[in-house]
Amino acid sequence: MTPPVLQQVFDDAYHRDPYPTYARLRAEGGVHPVALPDGSPVWLVTTEAEVRASLTDPLLSVNKDHAGPGFKGFSLPPALDANLLNIDAPDHLRLRRLVSKEFTPRRVEDLGDKVRQTCELLARRLHDNVTANGTADLVADLAAPLPLTVVGDLLGVPEQDRGPFASWVGTMLEPKSPVDVAAAVAHIHDYLLGLIALRRRDPDGNLISALISVRDEQDRLGENELLSLAFLILMAGIDNTRHVISSGVLTLLQHPEQLDALRAHPELLPEAVEELLRHTTPNHTAIRRFPTRDVEIGGTVVPAGDTVLLCLASAHRDPSRYPDPDRFDIGRQDKAHLALGHGLHYCLGAPLARLQIRVALDVIIRTFPTLALSLPAEKLPWRRTFRSHALKQLPVTLGTRP
Repeated sequence: MTPPVLQQVFDDAYHRDPYPTYARLRAEGGVHPVALPDGSPVWLVTTEAEVRASLTDPLLSVNKDHAGPGFKGFSLPPALDANLLNIDAPDHLRLRRLVSKEFTPRRVEDLGDKVRQTCELLARRLHDNVTANGTADLVADLAAPLPLTVVGDLLGVPEQDRGPFASWVGTMLEPKSPVDVAAAVAHIHDYLLGLIALRRRDPDGNLISALISVRDEQDRLGENELLSLAFLILMAGIDNTRHVISSGVLTLLQHPEQLDALRAHPELLPEAVEELLRHTTPNHTAIRRFPTRDVEIGGTVVPAGDTVLLCLASAHRDPSRYPDPDRFDIGRQDKAHLALGHGLHYCLGAPLARLQIRVALDVIIRTFPTLALSLPAEKLPWRRTFRSHALKQLPVTLGTRP
């Protein structure tokens, strides 16, 4: 017998702090039918073992062709929908191979100096704004423009176009109305068409030009696949990294003993990044999945075609996997997490994301020894969406930390 769909899971209390909701759901079972804010039903998977196993289950497809009639999602045009998040093997593997060479750890580390230079420039701007006004927004002055600059440079997006693109992505992810979503998607679609046309006429050696070469010369990358890859790299590369940086800074400010440990031992930064990704990941669910036939998840039978959301953030706080999981500890031994995916859909840009987060935290820690919040933490504005727990702003000052 199917249990009743849980209503109003994503309420005001959830948006302020989602983790008590996840703890309650885990205590009641690993899989729950819940209603999203738009009323559509989904199965929410909350325990670490079930989330990890489901990420690699071949019976759970990301292809919307397997969705049942109850599914509601972004109405992307076909030219933006043929991206890696929506494609199963073998096409996923074919597309991934075409672009993976641009994101190897060695290739990414070569970007390290440029990332640091950009971050230090933004840190100076943040410092100047705090000096002039007594406070500044770390999101607007550093966390958002850093990945926007890095990914924009990587893809060959003209500097003057990066701000509007980031604004369209933000509207798409947190719209005020369905009309806003349609308008944002149309802007993104039209812009990428124009950018690809520009780089066909005037190749610049960056990633868009390389992808065009794959499409035009070797005929292995379809036109919609080309557009969709550009869309995914820009959207995911810009939005996700900014939120890890801002949430990471907030977490460190709320755990001054851990921040002091990093100041004393900056070589621990890579470990801190992994614990932040576990403890504070802004992306709370993986891309939705659809069973290709009735499938059992954690003892619950989920019908074919139903929408399944794998809750990464809940999995990261599961006490059956992590001792004292709500504790933030950069010295934690088991920091293995699912924030960057697992299996076939492991994040293509993971090395670049880790580099930017690590460099940003290093620059912030060294540049601002007395950084502090200029608002009480409970008054900070958060995105109101079930998809992520992400700061809209992070107002900071240079006052003495308590």
